[in-house]
Amino acid sequence: MPKRAAGLSARKVETLKTPGLFADGDGLYLQVGAAGARSWIFRYQLGGRRRDMGLGSVSDLPLADARERVREARRQVAAGVDPIDARKAAVAEKALAAAKATTFKEAAEAYIEAHRDAWKNAKHRDQWDATLARYAFPKIGALPAGSIDTGLVLKVLEPIWKSKTETANRLRGRLESILDFARVRGWRSGENPARWKGHLDHILAAPSEIAAHVHHAAMPYDELPAFWPRLQLYGGMAARALEFLILTAARTGEVLGATWAEIDLDKAVWTVPAERMKAGAEHRVPLSAPAVALLRKMQAVRTGDAVFPGGSTGGHLSNMAMLQVARRMKAKAVPHGFRSTFRDWAADRTNFPEAVAEAALAHMIDDKTIAAYKRTDFFDRRRKLMDAWAAFIEGGAASGRVVSIKRQR
Repeated sequence: MPKRAAGLSARKVETLKTPGLFADGDGLYLQVGAAGARSWIFRYQLGGRRRDMGLGSVSDLPLADARERVREARRQVAAGVDPIDARKAAVAEKALAAAKATTFKEAAEAYIEAHRDAWKNAKHRDQWDATLARYAFPKIGALPAGSIDTGLVLKVLEPIWKSKTETANRLRGRLESILDFARVRGWRSGENPARWKGHLDHILAAPSEIAAHVHHAAMPYDELPAFWPRLQLYGGMAARALEFLILTAARTGEVLGATWAEIDLDKAVWTVPAERMKAGAEHRVPLSAPAVALLRKMQAVRTGDAVFPGGSTGGHLSNMAMLQVARRMKAKAVPHGFRSTFRDWAADRTNFPEAVAEAALAHMIDDKTIAAYKRTDFFDRRRKLMDAWAAFIEGGAASGRVVSIKRQR
């Protein structure tokens, strides 16, 4: 039983230290815990059931305020309203109001922030920011996340679905992810209006039906030996980066982001860390003699950690740097297309197994069963392949003869 008192005073509240319940009257009690913590409780009966409602700590709620809260709670009880249930409903209503106030842009920014560290590279993060800022935010960014419906999603997608199909399809996937995230966070409810299967696929034409896959413009391999000396005479850091890209058959981003810490000139190996690789796995690139010679020239003019620095700041070259060189040289090819040039050459002019050529390009293996059993990166055989590739580039037809399997072993 609670200890009875004629009524509490502010002074008495401050001095009571003994654990227990101390009545003030009208159902208000001071609860003193064993560790000295003190809080207010309103005890009442409704529908034949006794309930205790916590009002807060003494440090946050003075005696006079506690009595006022009890008076309000007693009025609710008299009206047949449970004060505890009423408080829960008020909290839920407040949370709902806050959810409704969360805009799509705020939900998108929260999603990006939550996933930023898991994304492989800065370019991927920039693409999210850029597509949302350009196509989504101007139309739905200021609207509550909970109000986004199919009509609003289409308002974003339809203007670019046919003209920029690949971008629009990626944007749709981003909208779907953000709206799923918003639902889990309690900012919206119901089905996702940006989902494709069973929803938007009934409204929009399939991307494969309206936009054929566009391959990167690639140079026929028999034209490369004539292009090579012209490239070597072309001045500038971007031209040297393009040389290195061609010699290694690497991706543009891998070359632009290359650092000296990744290069071992003595062992003639370039190790690209997992976080910079599309497949998310470390990739070792065997460096041919021409590639090593090029890197030694770059080392002689080294200004920082970037192998191919851009400008006076020592940072990396821009994504457009190598492309501009190719355009100015009228190459009719983009940097990424030289990977196709390499792949066609390996298939047509050598007897190296397909798996070795695919490993040289760091292609992911789609067949999960095969991928599970693949335990080698064919490094030694890839070194012979890259040496043959360099010899072809520098020597043309004379060195482009078919390389026999026996000789490479």
